[in-house]
This record gives sequence, structure tokens and C-alpha cells, in this order.
Amino acid sequence: MNIRFKPLKPTKNLVVFFDAKKHLLLPEDWPKEWTQAWKNYLKLPEIKGESSGVHRLFGELSERVYLVGLGKAPVMRELGAQLGKQLQQTEFSDLALALPSDRKHPISNGFEAFLEGFFLARYRYQEYKTKDQPKDQLKTLTLLAPKSKELESAGQKAWILAEATNEARDLCNRPGNLMTPTHLKAACQAMAKSVGLSFSALTETQMAKEGMGCLLGVSKGSEEPAFLNILQYKGGGAKAPTLMLVGKGLTFDAGGISLKPAANMHEMKFDMCGGAAVYGAMKIIAQLGPKVNVVALIPSSENLPSGSATKPGDILTACNGTTVEVQNTDAEGRLILADALAYGLKRFKPDAVVDIATLTGACVVALGHYHSGLQSSSESLAKQIEKASQQTGDPVWRMPHADIYDKDLDGTVSDLKNIGSKGAGMITAGLFLKRFVGKTPWAHIDIAGTAWGGDRIPFYPAQGASGTAVRLLAELAVHFKR
Repeated sequence: MNIRFKPLKPTKNLVVFFDAKKHLLLPEDWPKEWTQAWKNYLKLPEIKGESSGVHRLFGELSERVYLVGLGKAPVMRELGAQLGKQLQQTEFSDLALALPSDRKHPISNGFEAFLEGFFLARYRYQEYKTKDQPKDQLKTLTLLAPKSKELESAGQKAWILAEATNEARDLCNRPGNLMTPTHLKAACQAMAKSVGLSFSALTETQMAKEGMGCLLGVSKGSEEPAFLNILQYKGGGAKAPTLMLVGKGLTFDAGGISLKPAANMHEMKFDMCGGAAVYGAMKIIAQLGPKVNVVALIPSSENLPSGSATKPGDILTACNGTTVEVQNTDAEGRLILADALAYGLKRFKPDAVVDIATLTGACVVALGHYHSGLQSSSESLAKQIEKASQQTGDPVWRMPHADIYDKDLDGTVSDLKNIGSKGAGMITAGLFLKRFVGKTPWAHIDIAGTAWGGDRIPFYPAQGASGTAVRLLAELAVHFKR
């Protein structure tokens, strides 16, 4: 998206803001003949100044005018999303935003969030639509305001955040036959090269040498090879803190021998949304350049039934020597994450680790499709995640981190079993992962209910991958403290 400044003069395809008292918020010396029709429109009783919203107005002076009401307490990202959803498919190439001269106004203070919501809400996944699909024409945003480094920087950052989120959405929306572990590895490698991250990937042979029996055990039923993708950002030097991000990259999850029901199984292409969130976050981090070190691991495989697939009752050995009885092959995400966590902690020795995954249906039962579930062994890390959540508009809800549930994971013929007793499924899944991080500050984010179909949040698509937590993880990393 090209973002440019222009002199303070009217133009077509125009966005104009007004406040809760229905006062137009315009640059100085704006031509009065352009505003009278808008003022008359705002006098209509159905236009409520107290409520934020977007109103399209057709007039003689301008081809299209979008009157954006801030309301009493504007949430700028959501307001931008309302405009973005109206303009998902444009037949024009240039949209102009008239910005008020008062730089202390909420529009200026929330400009980055407004544009971020606008870019995020315009997302549509049409990669495999071939029949008579109209192309979106919008290429340029014109700011009708004096040129400002602050506004320019806000626009650039909003685009960086939204583009990486939308790229992560694309990865998740691709079907399982066109987004295999091999495809995901190639995407990680290409992205790393484009933004200057270092990239490597462990093959199945290398993982076998490391003793990653849990990750390889999940992959046994598939003819596709598994990989452990590793992305590194070194922006802080030897004395700077290191944050490790681990994202579940199951490119398709049929449940293995514990086969899922047929209904909606096609949605299991979204089981890689945790890995995609880490992918998108690393792209943002590389472009923003914070003085911190971040290492990201994305274990990737498929979970399919076959004659070679892991069976219920089989025992797998993780790379740290822990033995795990697989009582349900559909509880596979925690298995691939366990090996990634143990390996990453041993190799990189981070100051803290955050894993993210579409891990449990229990999280959906507990929290629905608005909040992602959060568990943590560290009060400081949990608070940093909650702050990042509030900043980016990706809601999280902290769940109990209660050791009383931990004993439910003790095995009878092995060290651990991969499912707990009935109930508290999200909590026991998180505690299973905690067994592989030791004393390192750790947090787990379960996005099973928020990774797709996020129609409750205005800047998420109503269908398909939401891109949840991409910006949250990036925000956390940028401001991460030991």
C-alpha cells in the first residue's frame, strides 16, 4: 500500500471524521462549500453522534464520501475495521483521509490503530478463486494533512503489522494438499530471507538423532516428512534478553488412529495457526528491529491414520528422555510442542518461552470464540502478555495454573500420558507442556477457539483464519523484559 501526503484540498473517494457532537473534524481552511451538505446530513436523527460508525454519502462535489463518527469513546482499530469492511473490494485506486489540524485529537493519537484495523478488515482470501473474480483496485492512501514523520511512521507500522498478519492468514487458509510441512518450511525460508532472519530446519533424520520421538511419532502416519523450523532474530546482542516462541505447525490433523468425526474435518487445515502466528510475529519483529533476541521454533507435521501411524497405548520418548504413553492420538499438538520446547530450551537457553497452539476443544468450551486461553508459570510474563493483548486487541483470558491437576498426567507404564482425567482439559494440556520447560518462565496460549471464524472481533475475518496473536507476539517481543 502506497501512503502519501497531499495538500489540504478536497478530493474524490474521501474519508471525513466527525465527533460525538456531530462536529466535522477537518483541516484548517477547508472549503465551506464542501462541508455544508455533510453538515445537513449529520443533522438527520438516525445519525447518532454518541455511537461510532461509518456512513457512506453520495454527493455532487465528491464521487464518494465516508463520514466516520468517533462516538464518545472511539476504539480506533475497530473503527478502522468498520471502514475496511465497507471497502473490501474497491473499484477505485485512491482513498483520501481528511485529518484534523489538531494533532492532539484522538484521530491523530489513534491513527496507527485506525489504519491497522482498516488494513486487517480488508483481507479476503481468494487465492484459488478462478471464475470472474473482480480485483481490488485500492493501491494508495492519501493523507490530506501537512507531511508529518509521526503520521508517516504510524502508517508504515500499521502496514507492516497488517501485512504480516494477512500473510499468516494466507498460510492457514491454504488447503492441506497445498500447505504441507514441506510447503510451510519453504514459506518460512523465503520469509526469513526477505527480512533478514536466519533460518534452519531439522529433518526427520536430524530429529531422530536428537531423540525427538514425540514429534516423529505424530508424523508416522503421514507420507509427508516432518520438520522443525527454526527462525532467529538477533537484535540485542549478547547481554540482551532472549525470548523463545514455539508455534504448533500441524498442517492437517485428522486425529490419527483416534480419528476425528467427518463433519468439519476440512477445518483441520487450521491446526497450524499457532505456527503461522509465530511466523507472522517474526516477520514483524525483523522489520521493527527491537533490541531483543528472539528465537522461534515451528514443529510441523501431519497427523493421519495409516498402517504405520502411532496407536493408542504406544509409548514415545521425547528428546529430554521423558516417556509418554499416547492414550489418544488426537492429543498430538502437545507431543510435537514437547519436543520443540525441550530441544529449544537446551539449545538456546532463553530467558522465557511462550508456546501457542490450537491445542484443545476444552478451551473452546471454556472461553468460546472471543478470548484465547492463557496459562503461565510466571506472573511477570503473564502480565506482559496481557498488556500486549490489550495493546493489539487480541483478547486473552488467564486460566488457573493449578498444580493439583498435574498429577492427572502421571503415567502408569510411562512417565507421562498425553491426556489427563476427564475435565479441565485445557489446564492439563498446558501442564503437560510445562513438564518440558523446567524452571524457565513459561506461558502457553491456546487459540483453538480464536484461530478461525473470528466474527466477534471487527478486524478479524468472519470466515477463515483470523490471524490472532500475530501482533500480540510481536508486541510482546518488542517490549519483552526478563
